[in-house]
Amino acid sequence: MEGFVDFTNRCQGRDQLFRATQYTCMLLSYLIENKADKKKLVMKLKQLESSMSSGRKMFRLGNVVHALVAARRSAELPEVVPRLCLTASHLSRALYFVCDAVLWLRSVGLQPHIDRPKWHHWATKCYYCSLLLNLARDWYEISWRLEQAALEEKTKENCFWQKHSEELNGVKSDGLQSFLHQLIQILKRNPPLLLDLVKNLCDLSGPLDTLGIYKTNPGVIGFCGLLSSLVGILTLASPHLKLKQ
Repeated sequence: MEGFVDFTNRCQGRDQLFRATQYTCMLLSYLIENKADKKKLVMKLKQLESSMSSGRKMFRLGNVVHALVAARRSAELPEVVPRLCLTASHLSRALYFVCDAVLWLRSVGLQPHIDRPKWHHWATKCYYCSLLLNLARDWYEISWRLEQAALEEKTKENCFWQKHSEELNGVKSDGLQSFLHQLIQILKRNPPLLLDLVKNLCDLSGPLDTLGIYKTNPGVIGFCGLLSSLVGILTLASPHLKLKQ
C-alpha cells in the first residue's frame, strides 16, 4: 500500500499542472467571452478546460487509497484538535474521490446512466466539508500561536503593568488593530501555515458557488483556482513550505 501511495504522490505534480491550466482557461475565457472577435478562442479555451478536467479525474482515480492512508496516519497525531480535523478531512476527501471516480466512469461512457447532478452534488459536499475541516485546523494553529505571542507579550510587559494601568481603556479600543498586527506577524513567520490558509480559502470559491451558498462567477473561481494551483505547485516543488499533515 505504501508503494501505491508513493506512486500517486508522483502524479500530484501532473495533476497540479493540469489544474493550473484548467483554471487559467476558465479565467481567460471569462475575461474575453464578451468580445465578438474572440468567440473561436473562447470555444477552444473551454474545450481545453474540459479536457484538463477529464484528465485530472483520471489522475485522481487512485487517490482514495492515498486519502485513507493519510487518515490512518493523522489518527495517530498526539494533539486532539489536529487529529480530529485532519482525520475527518482525509475521510471526507476519500468520499470525494469515490464520487469523482463515479463521475469519471460516466464521462468516458462506461456508466452512461449514472445521475451526474446527484453525484456531482455529493462530491462537492464532501470536498466542501474537507476544506472546512482543513480551515479549522489552520485556525487552531493560528490561535495557538496567538496565545503563545500573547503570553510572551504579557511576560515582557508584566513589570510595567501598574504604570500603564490607566491606559487600559485605550489598549482595549486598539484590540482589533493589535490582533491583526499579531496575526500578520505570525503568518509572515510561518510560510507553510500562510500558504495552506491561502490555498484552502481559494479552494472554497468553487464549492460555495456550486452549492449555492455564495454565488460568484467563473472569473472569480478561475482566479482562485489558479492561485490555489500555483500554491500547490510551490509546495510540491519545495516540500519545506508544505504544512505538516
